Amino acid sequence: MASSTTTNPVINAADLASFHEHLKKSTRVLALLGAGLSASSGLPTFRGAGGLWRTHDATSLATPEAFNADPSLVWQFYSYRRHAALQAQPNPAHYALAKLARKMPGFQALSQNVDGLSQRVDHPPEQLQLLHGTLFEVRCTDRRGCGYSETNFIDPIVPALAIPTSGIDPSSDEARQARTDELQAKRQGNELDISNINVPLPSVATHSLPICPKCQKHLLRPGVVWFGESLPTQVLDNIDDFVEAGAIDMIMVIGTSAKVYPAAGYTEVARERGARVCVVNMDENDRPAGGWKEGDWFFKGDAAMLVPMLLEPVIGQIGS
Repeated sequence: MASSTTTNPVINAADLASFHEHLKKSTRVLALLGAGLSASSGLPTFRGAGGLWRTHDATSLATPEAFNADPSLVWQFYSYRRHAALQAQPNPAHYALAKLARKMPGFQALSQNVDGLSQRVDHPPEQLQLLHGTLFEVRCTDRRGCGYSETNFIDPIVPALAIPTSGIDPSSDEARQARTDELQAKRQGNELDISNINVPLPSVATHSLPICPKCQKHLLRPGVVWFGESLPTQVLDNIDDFVEAGAIDMIMVIGTSAKVYPAAGYTEVARERGARVCVVNMDENDRPAGGWKEGDWFFKGDAAMLVPMLLEPVIGQIGS
């Protein structure tokens, strides 16, 4: 597990005790997970992709139109993101949530992350709903005709999408700074790939991109939800079924402001089912949809440190 150098959060002892008391009595818990869950894993955010992607607008590459216009460029971007995610290591919060899922049948997580870190700690798939898909599912672009999909953690997914390493100027200021950043990251227990500094994007022919092995005709595409696409119906149905199955003891909002719908709406829906709200976030200004209510908890700090501490009465300690 990746280590963290974040200082220990200051937690109100009474708040922690009341949370622990409620958790130990809880049997049905919903968790909303966001990018803050993976922050300590050293993973760059979607809009923070660096290196050879710093001159590109990431949001403009995450659309069906961009893929249709230039599948090579889009696949290179997602190959970079897959590589970065595989270089990152799950942190103690991922392990803690996976362990809670195994110990509490009535636990359900709705994740907005596509990084695959929760899957890599064997979080039970039936208790992990992926609202935005995942970088590590690929599917045929002919979804209605062919319909092929697979889980794929191969890096690179095809040889033509290997991260380019030639053309680096080792004497450049950027390269020197990158080496400094890499050393600092390693001291913190993280890995930082600098192989793409100042390297031009190669030209990758369409026929060298991932091809569907079933129809052998159409391209594969990343299994993420692009801007302009509908959220996965099955995921929404699974969460609705969980909510409608009975009272909810608690909803945990971890590493996300949960202000964007439909995720934001689940806080209020859970409240209607009797849930108390627990927010874990670095930003104390992030408040749940509908505002704070009596009995809510807010724990400020790094999720990698806080989540194992919060869940310890049920899951025990997480090994370092």
